Amino acid sequence: MRKRRSGIKIMASLIGLIRPLIGRMAAAITLGVLGYLCAIFLTILASATIAKGWAAQAGQTQVLEEGLLAVPIKTIFVLLVVLAVLRGILHYAEQYCNHYIAFKLLAMIRHKVFAALRKLCPAKLEGRDKGNLISIITTDIELLEVFYAHTVSPIAIGFLTSLIMVLFIGHYHVYAGILAFAGYAVVGVALPLWNGRRGGDKGMEFRSRFGELNSFVLDSLRGLYETIQYGQGEHRKKEMNERFEKLGNLQKDLSKMEAFTRGITNFVILMFSFLMLFLMLYLKAKGQVGFEAVLLSTVSMMGSFGPVVALSNLSNNLNQTLASGERVLSILEETPAVEEVKGKEEVAFEGARCEHVTFAYEDETILKDYSIELLKGKIIGIHGASGSGKSTLLKLLMRFWDADKGTISISGKQIKELNTSNLRKMESYVTQETYLFHDSLANNIAIGKPGASREEIVEAAKKASIHDFIMTLPQGYDTKAGELGDTLSGGERQRIGIARAFLHDAPFLLLDEPTSNLDSLNEGMILKALKDSCGKKTVVLVSHRKSTMNLADVIFPMDNGRMS
Repeated sequence: MRKRRSGIKIMASLIGLIRPLIGRMAAAITLGVLGYLCAIFLTILASATIAKGWAAQAGQTQVLEEGLLAVPIKTIFVLLVVLAVLRGILHYAEQYCNHYIAFKLLAMIRHKVFAALRKLCPAKLEGRDKGNLISIITTDIELLEVFYAHTVSPIAIGFLTSLIMVLFIGHYHVYAGILAFAGYAVVGVALPLWNGRRGGDKGMEFRSRFGELNSFVLDSLRGLYETIQYGQGEHRKKEMNERFEKLGNLQKDLSKMEAFTRGITNFVILMFSFLMLFLMLYLKAKGQVGFEAVLLSTVSMMGSFGPVVALSNLSNNLNQTLASGERVLSILEETPAVEEVKGKEEVAFEGARCEHVTFAYEDETILKDYSIELLKGKIIGIHGASGSGKSTLLKLLMRFWDADKGTISISGKQIKELNTSNLRKMESYVTQETYLFHDSLANNIAIGKPGASREEIVEAAKKASIHDFIMTLPQGYDTKAGELGDTLSGGERQRIGIARAFLHDAPFLLLDEPTSNLDSLNEGMILKALKDSCGKKTVVLVSHRKSTMNLADVIFPMDNGRMS
């Protein structure tokens, strides 16, 4: 099991994905820093205006000669208006850049995740929790918007703005600069890190339980008929409510942590603001600073926590976001069981051969020193009981997995040396259970050849003996297959799968138990369709039924992964 990486490492990996948009990110950071400085100096200038009014009323003329307080009131008013307008414009521009980056990156990440899943399947995805995968592809990626739009640039903005304010406050007195630095560090660094460590596990647990709930709901919908048949509705409902309750309790815990963190943050800000006031009053009493330094240092400290408060508040939602980032990165970084091959010379199909092949799923050996020659133009039957390794052999011929020992070759070349695209063009594979998408029958068949014309689709359906049935439907080829193909019988689904294979028109046809769940009538129809339409194709037909083997030119029995 992969060890969970730290929040810093997750953030570093996610930031690495920003490289194509680094220019816009730099613009967002610059705009954000300028926007916050406008907001801070609005407060500083406003306090200077009030101080000038007080000094004039109190007759403290010497105060009006100190630094910023010496600026004419009209100039300050003009600056206030300019800063207020700039603040609005800069904030809008910063948010525009941040959200452009976020949504552009989400699209890029979705593309990367789907590309990664394509490389991982089927070997790494077989038996994997589908609900969790759906959660990663949808909500986990969506949560990364928080990171890219409201985390990356705020961190840089908070650091740069704080640095500028430390220099500004520090120019009044070095001790004031040190105190300002300490305040920003505690609020913007120490508190978020503490909160992240405190709630990181809960964030990951919440995302994991959310994925498990998705899986449970998906299973419940798929097994609806079985649930009703065996009277398990109340039990299923109770279990679902328990899962919702656990998820709700986790969310409550995360909300409590968020509220506690906000309270601590506000207390720390208040504490440092008072410390700055007391420090500057002490320094004034010592004659080291004047009235302007006391006023503007304190006001600057109180008004400049905005960027670092944003960092502190990030940690409240960041736990879930980083948990989502970890789950997405785990998909992107997972190594495929079989690497895609490119750049090799294309070959035509001239037969296939397995020599001393051994293969195991984890610790369970399925094929043991298995050898077979598959001659071009022949229908080869492989007969054996369920679990004897027949389906595994077909998956190795498709190169869904690589053999642990021995060699598999096609047209005299090792299968590992063939371009993956070349291999896919040479092979058609019909599985035991034909999956039908919630789409028209025409589009379901056209999966075998994207962009196929209606005439080609009809011809493939005729070869698979499914055309006449389709034409009896009200909408013909435009009829929707229905959720999971439940509106069609097993034989009809199987023939649509065979129609796909015929439309693909590959010279090497692999059929995995094509008649396993069919009655004798449907079996006869499918076998006849195969016999009439295979032509010069090489067909590997695996089945536990002896009747299915009547189609084969030659039959090889298999028992426990060996030739028997």
